Amino acid sequence: MEYRRLGRAGLKVSALGLGGWLSFGDAVRDPDRAREIIVTAYEGGVNFFDIADVYAKGEAERLMGAILREFPRHTLVISSKVFWPMSDDVNDRGLSRKHIMESVEKSLQRIGTDYLDLYFCHRYDPETPLEEVVRAMDDLVHQGKVLYWGTSEWSGTQIAEAVWMARRHNLYPPQVEQPQYNLFHRRRVEHEILPIAERYGLGLTTFSPLAGGVLTGKYDAGLPDDSRMARHEWLRGRMTEEKLRQVRHLKPLADDLGLTRAQLALAWLLHRPGVSSVITGATSVTQVQENLQAAAVTLNEDVLAQIETIASEG
Repeated sequence: MEYRRLGRAGLKVSALGLGGWLSFGDAVRDPDRAREIIVTAYEGGVNFFDIADVYAKGEAERLMGAILREFPRHTLVISSKVFWPMSDDVNDRGLSRKHIMESVEKSLQRIGTDYLDLYFCHRYDPETPLEEVVRAMDDLVHQGKVLYWGTSEWSGTQIAEAVWMARRHNLYPPQVEQPQYNLFHRRRVEHEILPIAERYGLGLTTFSPLAGGVLTGKYDAGLPDDSRMARHEWLRGRMTEEKLRQVRHLKPLADDLGLTRAQLALAWLLHRPGVSSVITGATSVTQVQENLQAAAVTLNEDVLAQIETIASEG
């Protein structure tokens, strides 16, 4: 496993991370199965485990936390997030100082840890002054409850404003952005987010590297009953016929390299500039093992060019 700096920070994260979105507490609820998946990832060199309070309404934090507590804390980089509603209460959402302060305590309790290595503002909150958000995150760093804070799916302008606000008031600035990034969803990251991240030294921990499973080829012949898209209708918009055709065209290239299409898509992303860690999801040990192999793949310029050609077809 390769370990990369989180932007310009001293912290190093595994090139592949393991996330809890739509898996732990959702597709994966059995503790023994969850333990097998997490232990396999950890033994394969993964040190970055990405969670959020909203994932399965706190169950992902509880389930993953119970297993992560079995490992030495200093060997782990654990993240969580705050923003989305956790109840019907008017203040149990957003990025107000009240919600941030209360949410971090609940996340720490569910995970069973004294601090979070990374704490993400899960979306931008137009109803809360940015200075209030930055000061709250700075306070958490000073309290030792959060080591680094970051943003997720913020615009380049919003990230830049947060950095400027922090510098102006001598506060801790965001150190990481977590955007969706894959072969089918890349323009925003490459043209808007990456230039800002490089300018201010933020790392990128990207999510949805396989476009909801589309890039694995599992949907070549239709929609399997046990698939993520079968369970979550809102994901199906990612599965257009054009994308499915492009994924089918990736198969001969992957076969020639002795890779699965999932491994090829992950390896491509690991070759992109600015990426500190690629967050993967898994519902089985087999998936973890397959994903881990992608971390050791080197793609030459000719292969990268072929991928670009196929991805631009349409």
